[in-house]
Amino acid sequence: MENQNITRRPLKSRETKWAKAIASRLARAGVSPNFISVAGTFFAAHAGICFWFAGQAQRDWHWSGLLILAVCGMQLRLLCNLFDGMVAIEGGFKTKAGEIFNELPDRFSDAFIFIGAAYSVPEFSWTREIGWTAAVLAVITAYTRALGASMGAGQQFIGPMAKQQRMALMTATCLIGAFAPFYFPLTKIIPLALVVIVIGCVITIFRRCCKIAREMESKP
Repeated sequence: MENQNITRRPLKSRETKWAKAIASRLARAGVSPNFISVAGTFFAAHAGICFWFAGQAQRDWHWSGLLILAVCGMQLRLLCNLFDGMVAIEGGFKTKAGEIFNELPDRFSDAFIFIGAAYSVPEFSWTREIGWTAAVLAVITAYTRALGASMGAGQQFIGPMAKQQRMALMTATCLIGAFAPFYFPLTKIIPLALVVIVIGCVITIFRRCCKIAREMESKP
């Protein structure tokens, strides 16, 4: 049961000098990991709002600027996800109720980003449905991971569309989509990315469920 003892998402960035230095400074400043977790949700909401305003904007520099701001929100959300755990564990600020702040705000973050993206390209009406679907499936993907832990099968972080992959895809999508004022068909990249996320989440949920089932059935 190779994943049973894994309780934290394996991240190479956690071992980098810059991450350790920032986490150390946050801990010395007395910044609560719970506060960092909640701050990540606000950054995700910022990204979602930028997506929504992009849907109201002309396909000019306003559109490009809003997508870049959405990227900033998503990346700051990921940084908060990185530092809250580091401050809690390495910094010694772990609390008994910390798991609530670690998990619940993240589910709102997923919803804010994908629901915002659902309204970013009104030219394609089906973007709304696929964006809301992506939001729901992102939450179910995380729920499946937490379910495995609650059953004693360990945290299952396998993809192909875990949180880091979802945010990486949306980040790359926004950076490419920012050039839409110069080549209008690039506006299609956001709805296409949402389709990929939906399909990837379905596959991820299935793989995690299968892994959990194997882990449980292998128990004596």
